Amino acid sequence: MHTKDSLLKQLKELNLNPQGTLLVHSSLKSIGPVEGGADTVLNVLSEYMQDGLLVLPTHTWSYINAANPRFTVQDSPSCVGVLPELFRKRPGVVRSWHPTHSVAALGRDAEDFTAGDHRWDTPCARGSAYGKLLDRKAEIMLLGVDLRRNTFIHGIEEWLDIPGRMTDEPEQLYTVTPDGQEIAVPSRRHCGLSWSQHFWKVEHVLEQGGALRKGEFGNSPVMICGAAETTAILSGMLAGNPGLFGDNEPLDCLAVPDPLPKTSREMPKYGIGRG
Repeated sequence: MHTKDSLLKQLKELNLNPQGTLLVHSSLKSIGPVEGGADTVLNVLSEYMQDGLLVLPTHTWSYINAANPRFTVQDSPSCVGVLPELFRKRPGVVRSWHPTHSVAALGRDAEDFTAGDHRWDTPCARGSAYGKLLDRKAEIMLLGVDLRRNTFIHGIEEWLDIPGRMTDEPEQLYTVTPDGQEIAVPSRRHCGLSWSQHFWKVEHVLEQGGALRKGEFGNSPVMICGAAETTAILSGMLAGNPGLFGDNEPLDCLAVPDPLPKTSREMPKYGIGRG
């Protein structure tokens, strides 16, 4: 049985920056039995990041669409797991207003981090929370999940305008704010969803290039991706091969940059917006 103390010890061993920004994609069941359950896991993450910023995705893309267009910040449940759904309801947690790809944040400058996502007409625009992860040189924790769940890679594809990754026309969606105001948010969507299932193929490249390291949390394998380092490597690879994730075949040695880039490529500061 894992305890708060044992999980906190493992978290410290991952060498995360407790004063930085940490985004966590998660599978609760992968952690194994925990004394106190999901709340203990969130307590550990929150305590470790108490001097920084803890972020979890609270996406609703699976059910907010043209046929069901209203996203309610206070009430719309997350479709990406137990921990995000419990986290967004906790005292002090602030949720962003994008109708399909909201995030929830706790800690230093959570309000600033989550502000303004509804102004962009794509899920992971350069000026959104996902772009701010790059600005902050954030760390992305894949807890019991792999790169196929790393939404940040979608952001890199957006910023580079990779063909075939976004719908041409937006859906008319709406965000209902915590005070009950309804805001029209036309938003394009990720398409070619099978591409996301191919993100796994760059795991060894990111690890070789120093953008990814591995560890454990409970029973769960963990990957830690540096936002800046991941952007540097994948933007270089995608610039040379926009169809990198177009198939599920392993990479050959010719597809791997040599030498691997070590610093973040300068990306556009802002994506497509409406204001």
